[in-house]
Amino acid sequence: MADTNTKFARAIIKGVDSQPRKTNVVASLVRDRYVSDAVVILENTPRRAARAVRKAIESAAANLLNNSEVSIDPKTVRIARISVTAGTRMRRYVPASRGRALPFEKISSNIFVEVAGEEKVKKVKESATKADDKKENK
Repeated sequence: MADTNTKFARAIIKGVDSQPRKTNVVASLVRDRYVSDAVVILENTPRRAARAVRKAIESAAANLLNNSEVSIDPKTVRIARISVTAGTRMRRYVPASRGRALPFEKISSNIFVEVAGEEKVKKVKESATKADDKKENK
């Protein structure tokens, strides 16, 4: 279960020009990993969908770090959920012999990424805590 100091942020990229089946293969490479590790993996993945998945992950991480009210430790940001669904299909036609036109569909993908991060722990000065302890003991 999630702790009370865990914060979440998400990013959705719609209309990626890649089939969901191929994009999901790339997404499964980085599922349940830290964002820093996932970015390195995707930079070295020779698939076209890797760029779109990386952009979605970086966008979700930026949303978490920049838009949350509390400060988040960047080292603790991990991918909580990532899913790829089918996007809109564009109907197109390809020319065929004898003047015919054969239909086909250009399939796109939607990428959903949710990241989670822990709040930064504020360090309390030891001298302040010792002074508080002395006051309580008196």
